[in-house]
Amino acid sequence: MDLDTPIEFLKGIGPERSKLIKNVLDSSTVEDFLNFFPIRYLDKSKIYKISNLKEDLPDVQLLGSIIDLKEIGEGRAKRLSAKFQDETGTMDLVWFKYSKWLKEQIPLNQKVYIFGKVTLFNRQFSMTHPEIELEEHKDRSARLIPVYPGSEKLSKRGLNQKFFQKILRAICAQIPQLIAENLPAYLMDQERLISRQQAYLNIHFPADVAHYEMADRRIKYEEAFYFQLAHALKKQHHHTHAVGHPFEIVGDFFTDFYQHHLPFELTGAQKRVIKEIRTDMRRPVQMNRLLQGDVGSGKTMVALLAMLIAIDNGFQSCMMAPTEILAQQHFNSIQDLLKNTPVQVKLLTGSTKTAERKIIHEQLQNGELSILVGTHAVLEDVVQFKNLGLAIIDEQHRFGVAQRARLWAKNRIPPHILIMTATPIPRTLAMSFYSDLDVSVIDEMPLGRKPIITAHRREKDRLTVFRFAKEEIDKGRQVYFVYPLIEESETLDYKNLTENYAHIADFFEGYNVTMLHGKMKPAEKDEAMQYFASGKAHVMVATTVIEVGVNVPNASVMIIESAERFGLSQLHQLRGRVGRGAEQSYCILLTSDKLSADSRTRIKTMTETNDGFKISEVDMQLRGPGDILGTQQSGLLDFKRLDLVQDGKLIRATKDTAENLLQKDPFLNHEDHRILKKYYMENYRGKNRWSKIS
Repeated sequence: MDLDTPIEFLKGIGPERSKLIKNVLDSSTVEDFLNFFPIRYLDKSKIYKISNLKEDLPDVQLLGSIIDLKEIGEGRAKRLSAKFQDETGTMDLVWFKYSKWLKEQIPLNQKVYIFGKVTLFNRQFSMTHPEIELEEHKDRSARLIPVYPGSEKLSKRGLNQKFFQKILRAICAQIPQLIAENLPAYLMDQERLISRQQAYLNIHFPADVAHYEMADRRIKYEEAFYFQLAHALKKQHHHTHAVGHPFEIVGDFFTDFYQHHLPFELTGAQKRVIKEIRTDMRRPVQMNRLLQGDVGSGKTMVALLAMLIAIDNGFQSCMMAPTEILAQQHFNSIQDLLKNTPVQVKLLTGSTKTAERKIIHEQLQNGELSILVGTHAVLEDVVQFKNLGLAIIDEQHRFGVAQRARLWAKNRIPPHILIMTATPIPRTLAMSFYSDLDVSVIDEMPLGRKPIITAHRREKDRLTVFRFAKEEIDKGRQVYFVYPLIEESETLDYKNLTENYAHIADFFEGYNVTMLHGKMKPAEKDEAMQYFASGKAHVMVATTVIEVGVNVPNASVMIIESAERFGLSQLHQLRGRVGRGAEQSYCILLTSDKLSADSRTRIKTMTETNDGFKISEVDMQLRGPGDILGTQQSGLLDFKRLDLVQDGKLIRATKDTAENLLQKDPFLNHEDHRILKKYYMENYRGKNRWSKIS
């Protein structure tokens, strides 16, 4: 037997059962089974007395005798009942839907162990459908009994818990021949880790809780360490092999803009981030940096200043956004900032007219156009740059790896890469998923911005909320109403846009009300947005299409209908559409009276903090990392034991350990590290296509 042995050759499985296991559990080899970990354990190390039982205990084990077995009731209500007694008292045992065979198998007046969940009714404890084992047949070595993931389909074919326990015991007996150590001895001593063999043995059949905890920690550490080592190798290779254009000067374009056209004083965080980017781009190595910044923190300004440095060094820049609305917003912002400078900026999207597209293509090729903002349209083969030096990708998780790579290929020497996101990423997740990137964070809001006041209101408060919105409009402000759906759904009781637009228009009679949603044509969207942005419309009724793309400093109120239906990240992004001017702004979360526990947590979090990073941590606890990353990336974090929410401290520690180790031994050639190199080459190299190790 070895790790690659198909499970059909294991005693008790065979071809038919192996097919079923493959279909249901996606396990086909001995290695798959070794990594088929228990989801919980039954603790049979402790024996309770009836007099010591309490409510809300987990499954318990008692030693005593079953007496007085009888059938009660008639028809479907018929049940089997017995008394169980030990030296401290008696309790009831009950079986529903029992068979004649079961009744005959229950041992009366003999010493037995029973195991199960106890419940309290009328001050009397009882146990339903207990496991029963004669004292003389008891396996004394069994302490924590593993419970494996299963299904009704498996159980019907005899593949139950006892089956899995038997198969895994047979495999675990071969662990000395199957599993080799993959961490150096000094690291195991330093981190107080048990051996890999002991870890696998005790994760399946722990001697006690302490042994289980040591096994769990060892396997989690190994997963975190190798994941961080793979990213550190990728980052190291990038820093030493990824040739880039050295932007050695900060010239007239940057200096003139900074001194004469900067519309506001930069925050300390913006200055720090620009310095980090400047340091990266000065080197003859391709920059690969992630820029995180909350809604309205000034990422676009940082991006523009980086593009001006590229122009000073004779290079072009490109900014790519995932939607036309977002690309349009970036273009409008950059064009407005550069209006009194000679720098040319153009917008390229799927809606760009053929004549304009032709001009853009020519200006890019002859170098006349310095900055291009666009969507996926930028990736088309016909779009050729004279010398692209900086590529900025906004909300990069919305693009696939292959799409981003096409942008890199627009120049013989790849451009510097700056990835921006307005979606705050939890620190643990950023350290894991983006650990191959250098990370910059804008954690300050521009001066003069007042924190948005967020309030929770229920259906009974609707009229008060509407009146408040009208008062704000009368002060010269503008208001958003956001709804989850466009059309009525038979299954979801959402407030919907089309139904309520008329109600809002009636209430705000005499005011201009406009509507925006995703089913409108691009030209119609632009018209509605411009109508609102110009101040001609007092109220915008919209779906989440305004989550990004609308920047109206005069809008001071965001009313989110059915707010319990939105995720935390979405609520935070929507809130960021107000509070962009100097006036006090408000976000009102309107919900129904009945809220789930998760909904209450989301609403409470929103009303207590404006900090996107704190919000992202709560969001990850509620949704998990896979949902935050999206389906494209979540598979990369498919850990067996490691939990990004619970194991943040361990992830931080392994990141530091992996990076420090590579600083001292970049190619893992030291005798202590050959074990790491061998395991990495065998298990990780093919999965991490960017990292190289000689």
